[in-house]
Amino acid sequence: MDGVDERAGGVAVLPCGDRALLLELADPGAVRAVAAALQRDPLADQEEVVPAARTVLVRLGRPPRDADVRAVRDRALVDPVEGPPPGEVALPVVFDGPDLAEVAERTHRSTGQLVEALTATEFTVAFTGFTPGFGYLTGLPDELHVPRRATPRTRVPAGSVGLAGPYAGAYPRASPGGWQLVGRTDAVLFDVDRDPPALLVPGARVRFRAC
Repeated sequence: MDGVDERAGGVAVLPCGDRALLLELADPGAVRAVAAALQRDPLADQEEVVPAARTVLVRLGRPPRDADVRAVRDRALVDPVEGPPPGEVALPVVFDGPDLAEVAERTHRSTGQLVEALTATEFTVAFTGFTPGFGYLTGLPDELHVPRRATPRTRVPAGSVGLAGPYAGAYPRASPGGWQLVGRTDAVLFDVDRDPPALLVPGARVRFRAC
């Protein structure tokens, strides 16, 4: 396919494998709106739209064509409308994580003040990934950004709530991980028998409720 790598207006359209296109967006705030536009007005043979931090993957049932590149760029450049957000989730959290005191020290506040700041924050699920049901939550104030642990843990318990850089998140199941753990939740974050299976879906607003 000729001309698949097109860049204009802060949008780059790149090949991804033999049956997908990847949109790279200069404005990360536009990701959800672009994904919504593609879901409302899909390309021919479109099978899946996957939003991430600064990209949107469009998977097709066939190799992409030049017309697909033009169509996907058109949807990204025409001020897409996001549509109504999925709603708000109040996530119950027990703030007793093994890294709580260290995070409080790094952010120059007591553990109580850290908990108050986290429960006062309205987060948004920017995208999901890493493991089914893991939502990357944005909205964390700059002064609460902390780096990942220098040495990741080999096993993080299911339900652990952590911080890493500009993100907060909760582990749906036990897995390795390097986020700073500040608490835990007993909420069921992923259930294949639920519709949708993930509790935290892109666009949803999330608040931590201290237990």
